[in-house]
Formats: sequence, C-alpha cells, structure tokens
Amino acid sequence: MPKRKNTFSSWRSRLAQRAVHAGWAWVQRTGSVTAARPGRFRFGALGTGTRLAFPLGTVFGEPWIHVGAHCIIGEQVTLTAGLMPDLDLGPEPILRIGDGVVLGRGSHVIADTTVTIGSDCYFGPYVYVTSTNHSYDDPHQPIGKQWPRMDPVEIGPGCWIGTGAVILPGARIGRNVVVAAGAVVRGTVPDHAVVAGAPARVVRRWTHADGWQPPLRTPAPVPIPDGITPGQLRELSELDDEAVARLAELDDPGDAAGRLAEPAAES
Repeated sequence: MPKRKNTFSSWRSRLAQRAVHAGWAWVQRTGSVTAARPGRFRFGALGTGTRLAFPLGTVFGEPWIHVGAHCIIGEQVTLTAGLMPDLDLGPEPILRIGDGVVLGRGSHVIADTTVTIGSDCYFGPYVYVTSTNHSYDDPHQPIGKQWPRMDPVEIGPGCWIGTGAVILPGARIGRNVVVAAGAVVRGTVPDHAVVAGAPARVVRRWTHADGWQPPLRTPAPVPIPDGITPGQLRELSELDDEAVARLAELDDPGDAAGRLAEPAAES
C-alpha cells in the first residue's frame, strides 16, 4: 500500500526552498560590485554600468586595475594586479579592461605585468589569461621557487575567446579574433583570424583582398529587419520551403513583413 504523502511537510519544504532561493538572489544582488557600490574594493577605475557578479573570485591590486563601462564580470572571476597583495606597482595601471567586455564565470586574468583587453571582447567561462609563466632553468630547484618570466599580454578589441582557452605571456592578439575553446595562445595573432589548438595556430583568416580563407562553410546570419514584430516572426517559422523561397525573391524585407501581416489582418 503506498505511503500517504505528508502534505504539511511537503509544503514546508517548498516554502524553505523558495526562501533559500530568494535569500541567495538577494545576496547576489547585494554582494555584486559596481562603481556606485564598490564595497571594500578601490579600483583605479570602474566604469558606469559595470558589474562584478557575486561571489567574486580572488581580487587584489585593484588600484592598478582599470575596468571600462558596461562590462559584465561573471561569478568567481579572478582579477589580480601584481604578484601579491599590498605591493606598490607605480603610477600606471597594470590591468586594463576596455568598455563592454564580458568575462565568463570562473575566468582568471593574472596581470603580474601589463595585461590589456580591448573593448567589446567576450570571454567564455574558465578562460585563463596570464602575463607570468613558471621558469625551470635550474634543474635542482623546485619550479615553484624559481623566479618566473613575465611578458605583457595584449588582446585587441572585438575578440571572442572560447571556453577554457589559455592566453600565455607575450601573446599579442589582434582585433576581431576568434580563439577556439581550449586553445593555448602564445605569440602574435593577426587581425580577423580564427585560431585553434594547443599551441594555437591560424585555421582561418579574413583579408580585404581574399575575404575569408578557407571560405566559410555556412552563410552569414541575416539580422532581423527593423519593424518586424514577434507575430510576424511566428508566421515565418510556420512557412514551408516553397513559401520561404517566394519571400526570398522579394527585394524589400518590409514588403515580406506586410505580406505576412495580411492574413492576420483578414482574420
């Protein structure tokens, strides 16, 4: 015989669950860091509309960290300037992050010497950027006790850095570059390139003379024209191949939208 459900206990569990979720949402909102509510942090610059999500990762050396406007710094993101906290790093910023940058959850940006991230760069989760690498010149000393090598890192504007990518000291990444997930980047990457692998190599590149080489395998996405309504988009999703082909022959997207709206108006 099935056991009777304890309705009161079930109700209490649901209530407790809702309370926990609501409480955690409040903690996330309250614990996030913005220019208006920096908490204990004293960034060299923190732009308007920028938010560091709570819980934060490790953050130190923030007087030498400049973050632009309208950036999204995900949960558990580490941002550090200098080898350790409480160092005087001089008058210039060490870590510069441009406007509109998104750093995915769990990413690390370790700036023991200069690291620059251009505007409108998007990082997937768990990306690792560092200007410092371990040295192992002395075979008789533990690697962790040997003085590291440092080399500035520069990531140009408009880049997409895939999940789990590693950007090593000395990397110079151009503008509008795609770094594939899991790639390990060192050295110079030209503008408008796609790099993949460990170590990363250029697998595709765009130039004015030749366009994309090798050619792209899929057509570029077409933005939704201005003025298209959600209802018209639903109508489009229900069209068969023949109807889509007829609409594709129209020169004016607005005319296509009007044609879609006609049946709705008649009904």
